[in-house]
Parts: sequence; structure tokens; C-alpha cells
Amino acid sequence: MKLELRGITKTFGSLVANDHIDLTVEDGEIHALLGENGAGKSTLMNVLYGLYQADSGEILLDDEVQHFAGPGDAMRAGIGMVHQHFMLIPVFTVAENVMLGHEPTGFGGRLNLAAARRTVTEISDRFGFDVDPDALVEDLPVGVQQRVEIIKALSRDARVLVFDEPTAVLTPQETDELMAIMRQLKQSGTSIVFITHKLREVREVADRITVIRLGKVVGEAEPTASNAELASLMVGRAVELTVQKEPPTLGEVALTVAGVTVIDPIGQLVVNDVSFEVRRGEVLAIAGVQGNGQTELTEALVGLQEHVEGSVVLDGTELRGSSVRRILDAGVGFVPEDRKEDGLVGEFSIAENLMLDRSDGAPFVKSGTLQLTTLSTFATEKVAEFDVRTPSIETKVGRLSGGNQQKVVLARELSRELRLFVAAQPTRGVDVGSIEFIHKRIIETRDAGVPVIVVSTELDEVTALADRIMVMYRGRVMGIVPGDTPRDILGLMMAGETPEAAMLNNAESPSTAAATKGATSA
Repeated sequence: MKLELRGITKTFGSLVANDHIDLTVEDGEIHALLGENGAGKSTLMNVLYGLYQADSGEILLDDEVQHFAGPGDAMRAGIGMVHQHFMLIPVFTVAENVMLGHEPTGFGGRLNLAAARRTVTEISDRFGFDVDPDALVEDLPVGVQQRVEIIKALSRDARVLVFDEPTAVLTPQETDELMAIMRQLKQSGTSIVFITHKLREVREVADRITVIRLGKVVGEAEPTASNAELASLMVGRAVELTVQKEPPTLGEVALTVAGVTVIDPIGQLVVNDVSFEVRRGEVLAIAGVQGNGQTELTEALVGLQEHVEGSVVLDGTELRGSSVRRILDAGVGFVPEDRKEDGLVGEFSIAENLMLDRSDGAPFVKSGTLQLTTLSTFATEKVAEFDVRTPSIETKVGRLSGGNQQKVVLARELSRELRLFVAAQPTRGVDVGSIEFIHKRIIETRDAGVPVIVVSTELDEVTALADRIMVMYRGRVMGIVPGDTPRDILGLMMAGETPEAAMLNNAESPSTAAATKGATSA
């Protein structure tokens, strides 16, 4: 099915999310929609799927204009969407999830679950998905859950499939399997729109690439285009994609974490007996699929988790049990993974956000009085040093782009004398140009002799920054390996294998390794 979007414009108040966007996806084509977070990609696809109504423009399928009042209309026209965050009910079986919303019925209006099972089996066999229709979704690995989402769409005769950031929660092996599935779908005649910001994946699977920046189409490219060319289209200038770093100059052990265990508020074990060390002048990157305990571990290090056992010793001082204030005062810098919720106060100015963790004393407060001149001078210097794009230091931080908000957090945390720097998802939702800047500052901090912990679900970021990599799976440490460990090995570890088993499987056969992954992550 051929898809055309002509002149699509969508505004939210004064914000123009989509500005007269034209896009054509040919029958049986994989068309990548590339752009940074906030560029307007997802808004455009939500217009296509009937979740939003365009202010102007039109949608055509096989040259016929369509009018979608909601997702139901879009699905009936043959459009399906695989969302970044799965729309599945964990306690339902695969068949029950697939039939939800268009339940087959038999005599007397009774649900025909057998028909739903047959549908799942038929589609699964046709594409080699290997999905059990009677399996509970909550028991399935993430990669298999994504296949269930694809089966849901195909069961409704989708001929145009939209994949919205589909690899965000997948291991490298699961990502490779998804790419193979997309090629199979293409061969069956399905048209695919692949939304992403990951250059490597675009070049690997796309037939054509459209780049969106600030709500506008800024160019089209072939998959033979280089990463640098695609990045420059996304950002609007040349970008250095690889951070330059020298081998680390290691000092003594600064941080010792021993037997740390975290119980979440509902009583679940989310971090299980984690131990590691970090030396001065090194970056330890913590890798893993989102939701395997990394968030809770970093929060435990800085005092944000209540139920923590074990020991966290920084330069001979035990931090476990200390308040967040005492831990920050001990020289710990922290970039939380959700800057809007935990890192910034959106209604405060840039200047006010830059003094958040030093609002109880010198140099910004003396005898209970805010030193406005001191704060203004400091904020002006940091805005320039960290290249925060803003008209004024008095601008509310909530009005800045994601990249500039993250620079404000970094400026605040790195402007203190640090003994440990912890950065969780430091470039999430940040444009390529800001990623370049943030990576440089992290390496500069490491080169200044500060021990650094970086938590990231982006393997490209992990391998770019890390001197050593610790991989977590279901709250446990699967192993700590050198920073130059191949992605395939890291991917198998992220799915639950030890470094030794991962190396053995990878050496035997990449395809065998991928299959083994599926079994170990079940």
C-alpha cells in the first residue's frame, strides 16, 4: 500500500509541531523517519494513526484521500502502529491481547478464543515469530512482547506498519531480530515507517530516509549516506560523533560498593547483592535493558532509595544511610535520568536552578540573604561555558529545549568540587549536537581524576565513554568487562549470560547466540 502525507501541519498553541510536512512511502518500502526527540516525528505518526487531527494537509492511501476520526478508522484503512511503550496487558495471554478490541465471537456471542489462537499461530508461523498463543505476556522477554504487538497489527490486516522507536528497550540481538522481521514484512508487501534517532539502525534497514528537524522536512537521504551526513541534517551543522579520549590515568579506588540490595516500595527485590569498585580517573558504564535495576542502583548511591542494604564507601566514608543533602555535600554530583522530574524546577529560572543544591549557604546565601550579584555572575559564566542557548539567565528552565535543560543540570553538578560523578541516561532526549558536548564534558571530568559512573541503555554511548562496563540483568551484575568489549558480547550479557558464556556462544555462531539469548531471557 502506498502512503502519502501532503502538507501536514499540526500546532499545539504557539508550538508548530509539524510544519507542512510531505512524506511518501511506496508500496513494500521501509522508509525511515529520522530526527531528534522533539523534532515532530511521533506527532506526525499520531496524526497518521488518528490520535491527532491535523490542522491542515491530507492523508492518502493508494491515491485516495482518507479521513481518520480516530485510531479505529486508521486500523480499518490498513494502518497499524507498534508503539515504543507496548500496549499489552501483562496478565493476559498472547491470544487474549491480540483479540482485544476486535474479539471474535461464536454462537450466542461467546468469545471464540480458539479463533484468536489460530490467528496468532498462523501469523507466527508465516513470519517465523515463534510465539506461543497461550503464553502470558508478563512471562515473555521484551523482544517477544514486541512480536506480539506486530501480530496484533497484522491480525487487523495492516498494510502500513509504523514502528515508533522500536529498539529503545531491546538488546542488540533483539534489535537484529527486529530488523530481520522488518525485511520479511517488506517482502510480504507491507509498507513500513520506521521512526528512530539511531543512525546505525537507519542505515542498516531503510530503503529511503527522510530527516525532520524542528517540525520540518530538512532533507532526504539514501541509506548509503554516512553517519556524519545524517547527523548534520538532523542538527543543522557538522557534528563530531566520536568522543576523543586518551587511555585513562588510573588512581586509587575511590568508591567501593559492596553487597548493595534494594527493595522497592511494593516489596520487590530490584537490586540483588551488587558489588563493584570505581577508581579515580575512570568511567565505569552500567549497561542493561531499561528496567533491570540500574535506576534503583544509582538512586541508592545518592540516597534516594529507602530500603537499601550493603555498603557504599566513598574515600573511606560510608554513604549508605546518609541523607541526599549529606551525600551531595560529600562531593557527589548526580545527573538523574528524568531531568524534568528530578533534576530541575521548570518554573524556576536558569539562575535559580544553577544554585538548587547550594541554596543554604555561601557563596549564594549569606546571613539568610540571597546574593543576587554573585548568582548572576555565576549563572552568566556557566551559561557561556556550557553553551546553554537562552535569551537570558532569567528564562524559566522549563522553556528550554531538552538539550539545553540537560546542560543546565550538568553545569550545576560539574561546577562543584567533586569526588564522584554519577550520570544516569545523560543524553536521553538530547539532540546530536548536545550529545557531542555532554560526552566531552564527561571525559574531561574523568581526565581531571574524578571517578565517573555513567548509566545508559544506549550501547553506542556506553562503548564510547566506558573504560570498563558493568552489565546488569534482573537486578544482578552479570559481569564487568573492558570498555572495548564487542557489542554482541554485551548484548548476550544484557540478556542474562555471563561473560564467559557470552564469549563462547558468540564464538560458536552469531545465530546460535541470538537463539540462546531468547532462551536465557525467558
